[in-house]
Amino acid sequence: MTQKDNPQVERVSVSDAQAGQRLDRVLTESLEAFSRSRLKGLIESGQVTRNDEVCRQPALKVSVGDQLVVTIPAAVDAVPLGQAMDLRILFEDSHLLVLDKPAGLVVHPAPGNPDGTLVNALIAHCGDGLTGIGGVKRPGIVHRLDKDTSGVMVAAKTAEAHAALVTQFSDRTVDRAYRALVWGRPMPPIGEIEGPIGRHPKNRKKMAVVTRGGKAALTRYRSLESYGDGLATLIECKLETGRTHQIRVHLTHRKHPLIGDPAYGRPGGRRALPKALDSDETAILTEFPRQALHAFRLGFTHPDTGQHIDFETEMPDDMLKLKSFLESL
Repeated sequence: MTQKDNPQVERVSVSDAQAGQRLDRVLTESLEAFSRSRLKGLIESGQVTRNDEVCRQPALKVSVGDQLVVTIPAAVDAVPLGQAMDLRILFEDSHLLVLDKPAGLVVHPAPGNPDGTLVNALIAHCGDGLTGIGGVKRPGIVHRLDKDTSGVMVAAKTAEAHAALVTQFSDRTVDRAYRALVWGRPMPPIGEIEGPIGRHPKNRKKMAVVTRGGKAALTRYRSLESYGDGLATLIECKLETGRTHQIRVHLTHRKHPLIGDPAYGRPGGRRALPKALDSDETAILTEFPRQALHAFRLGFTHPDTGQHIDFETEMPDDMLKLKSFLESL
């Protein structure tokens, strides 16, 4: 066994303030780099001792002066295999990396996409730079972009960075902004869309603004440019919450679906296409192959330095070409 394969050992002495609390809660408060679920798993697998005796009960109440020892086994290799891919890395250090994800790249392996994902690419790219998250040498995916949404993402390399970034996303202190090309002209040109998002009542593969059972969601938007006498508009959206398909769902709810959106869009939107367009020009608008959505800005506090850092990228070529065509109408 090499030095890097040795297990990590953490020791905690129960304070007066912690006396009477659950074992898993005390460990979570004392070992901030590890999630409660991770520590609960270590307790149940016999990796925690209390006063030199193995304790497998997460709910056990501890006493002042108890000596707790947690053994964290060396991280095991990730189940997804590393697969080398060309990635546009915007920033990288030993704690995290920021990249510009292209449209068409799935983030996580899943049924139908067992490999060729961003996770596979990051495992190959980072190599031994992944110290282990949840006991596995894998990148910490803090947030996701849909397969066909392009833009800026951050991934953690360490458990500490992952926990800190998850907290920032949960506390809504992360700055996330998107550019989108939508059908029609939103009115008012600057505003917000608020409505709980949950599973579509008739199509469980889709999300929708629902009256019951959804999660609160708020999207702020502003119109940047309008084309073709209101045929389409370039807008900027800022997320105040992070629900599945939030921008796509909210804009469709307002009758301004994203151009090219295969699930929520409608070819032609609310207006008929200009009669002067020939078949090739019509196809540019009605057959755009993905939702015209790009996460162009991401800002957060670096979990190690405490410095706020921001990243911005231009819309990719396919959206720029679509925008250029719309400007010609």
